[in-house]
Amino acid sequence: KDWYSVAGCESAFLAFDPDQPDEIYGGCYQGIIERWIKAANESKIINEYPEQGLSKEPKDAKYRFNWNAPIISDPFDRSVIYHAGNRVFKTTDGGISWEVISPDLTRDEVEKQGPGGGPYTNEAAGGENYNTLSALVASPHEKGVLYAGSDDGRVHITQNGGSSWQEITPNGIGEYIINSIEVSPHDPATAYIAVMGYKSMDLQPYIFKTNNYGKSWEKIVNGIEGEHTFVRVVREDRKVKGLLYAGTETGLFISKDDGKSWKPFQLNLPVVPINDLAIQDNDLIAATAGRSFWILDDLGAIQHRTPSEEKLALIPPKDTYFFVGGKAPAGNGLGENPASGVTIDYYIPKVTDSLDVKLEVLYEGEVIRTISNTPPKDQKSWTGGPPKPSTLKAQEGYNRYTWDFRRETLPAVDNVFVFGDYRGAQVIPGTYTLRLTADEEVAETKVTILPNSNLDTTAAQFAEKHEMTLELEELITEIHTSINTMRSVQDQLKHYKKLLKDREEAGALLEKGDSLQKRITSWEENLIQTKQKTFQDVINFNNKLNSEVLYLKDFIDSSLPQPTEGSKERLRDLKADWQIYAQERDKIVADEMAEYNRMYEQLNLPALLMIEK
Repeated sequence: KDWYSVAGCESAFLAFDPDQPDEIYGGCYQGIIERWIKAANESKIINEYPEQGLSKEPKDAKYRFNWNAPIISDPFDRSVIYHAGNRVFKTTDGGISWEVISPDLTRDEVEKQGPGGGPYTNEAAGGENYNTLSALVASPHEKGVLYAGSDDGRVHITQNGGSSWQEITPNGIGEYIINSIEVSPHDPATAYIAVMGYKSMDLQPYIFKTNNYGKSWEKIVNGIEGEHTFVRVVREDRKVKGLLYAGTETGLFISKDDGKSWKPFQLNLPVVPINDLAIQDNDLIAATAGRSFWILDDLGAIQHRTPSEEKLALIPPKDTYFFVGGKAPAGNGLGENPASGVTIDYYIPKVTDSLDVKLEVLYEGEVIRTISNTPPKDQKSWTGGPPKPSTLKAQEGYNRYTWDFRRETLPAVDNVFVFGDYRGAQVIPGTYTLRLTADEEVAETKVTILPNSNLDTTAAQFAEKHEMTLELEELITEIHTSINTMRSVQDQLKHYKKLLKDREEAGALLEKGDSLQKRITSWEENLIQTKQKTFQDVINFNNKLNSEVLYLKDFIDSSLPQPTEGSKERLRDLKADWQIYAQERDKIVADEMAEYNRMYEQLNLPALLMIEK
């Protein structure tokens, strides 16, 4: 299943160990927190102080919780869970007991804790409260450092696990909502906060940055412009210090200079509130108010900083897992998976009409795949033939191409339908060189393909698969090249028959030519089936040797790499079959074709040539 229910309800946060998400803590309104255990698919509500919240005035409750009450796990000990109400709570035993580790970190204004959370929220059922904590984050650098922000404009920090807290609220933010806090992944003392004032009809953007644990703050919103662009969340890139992403009420913004300036980063996003941002496996994930996720695959191009805008650049791709997935059926609210393969970003400084761009993939020094911005001029297409070659984009600026893990497409015989796949076999896990050439300029980088961690495979199994698929590719290449070469002989025979048909002295030669043509056709009929035109034709016209070779290639070319013993035996048999026909080819050339050429020479005409098509 693509999605399944865990803990919590329509609001609040989830917390878990990202390396082993067997237990998940999820929140809901009225301070409900639930622990879900994957193995049993069971859950238990573990509120700190379970009291009925429906219709209760917040001022009368023991604790007050935001509609989205923060829940986080401790990055140094994932069994430690923090939950924020108007105070911060901590559990180390799965919610059986909770420790209060902070005083009330809000303004605690009784006059603003009326029925339904009034006068600010006015939600009759009791799910909305005021004077609550709206943001909580633990530092990934230092154990015991936590930041807390409230919906009434207060920010606190503890640097000793909650034993003591200091208020570090930026000046001038009033009672605005501290909606998110981001501790820099690069500097323990640096943090960013997103502040919202829309409940006070202030729709301006507010982002503040500190580099000294909140002792001082700097407002960093230059360039975030437009109506209603108040900021909901800010995140820093995990790889590049000072590369920031901001989610606003109307879309996404980016800063490459640590907030000194911002630019829109909307791309194809709809105009929608960005409620949260996360970076996972170097992908940027945006959660929107439409209850959807949007994913920007691989931030490599964004993280790359070209030394010179006049230089061709090939951005190092992230390590890619060898996984070949299909497309999910339409509907069910499912998103579209990225294409299977290696995502390759490249930068072209200048484009001209005559620019030739090609991307080569090399393995152990050998080119195994070439993709160009211009398809081959002599490329033909027919049912049952090779797929149309993919082409590179060659636009000025950044471009993207997805290599599908496959080696070069195999050669074909024109207009022959084959019940098989002409695509090159899939590569195996390992390190590959990528080489981009634009006219005379060259850029290189490497990419590592990793085995699917969900499968129990070994390098030896992949190596065996690699060798067998290579043998089969070499075999089908030799078969089809031989056929094309012999067909070139037939073309010459037909051509010279037409030229010599009226010459009496060429009668014996023409008869020899007719015999040679029939001999080549008889030989070819063992290798390819020319009568098949559609898939259903296989019922009446049997597959021949080339189809058997392609079938075995596809049979071996699986995500589970270990070749079966039966496939090894079949490969030996196919190679033996081809040897018989290769020897027959050689005999045709050495005997009948040579005899034709001798007769031809006696007429003082050019000899037949072996021309590879």
